[in-house]
Amino acid sequence: MKRWFQIGRFLSALIADYAFRCVLLISISFACSAQEKSPNRQCATAANSSSGAELYNQHCVACHGVDLKGAGPFPPPYRTPPDLTTLTQRHGGKFPSLYVSKVLRNGVTLPAHGPAEMPVWGSEFAAKDQLDRAQVSARVRALVKYIRSMQRQ
Repeated sequence: MKRWFQIGRFLSALIADYAFRCVLLISISFACSAQEKSPNRQCATAANSSSGAELYNQHCVACHGVDLKGAGPFPPPYRTPPDLTTLTQRHGGKFPSLYVSKVLRNGVTLPAHGPAEMPVWGSEFAAKDQLDRAQVSARVRALVKYIRSMQRQ
């Protein structure tokens, strides 16, 4: 009888140990899969949740200034950046969304041997923040929308 009691206790301990190891293994699996998926979600969220104003303040204020008038603390030898509040006025009363989007994505065509005056935000967003095309497009649209909203009437 004593022997059966010892075998029963041994089996109980063995089953409890097995169950603990299974629960631990499942927990680790879930933790690892969550870590693999979370960076993509964070990138997608960061790309889509940033408003145009936030993006402008992060990336454009240094040259174009807080008021978008081109009075930022840009260093020499760069030219004074354009006043972004007058884009509609300078384009016959119609905001040039396509042009602004193109400039944000591709930069500005420059004379030979001159410094790059406008960052190429399309490739900058993709490389630095590891964004895909849709996320880059969302950022560019948010910036265009913000710049459009700041036009002088």
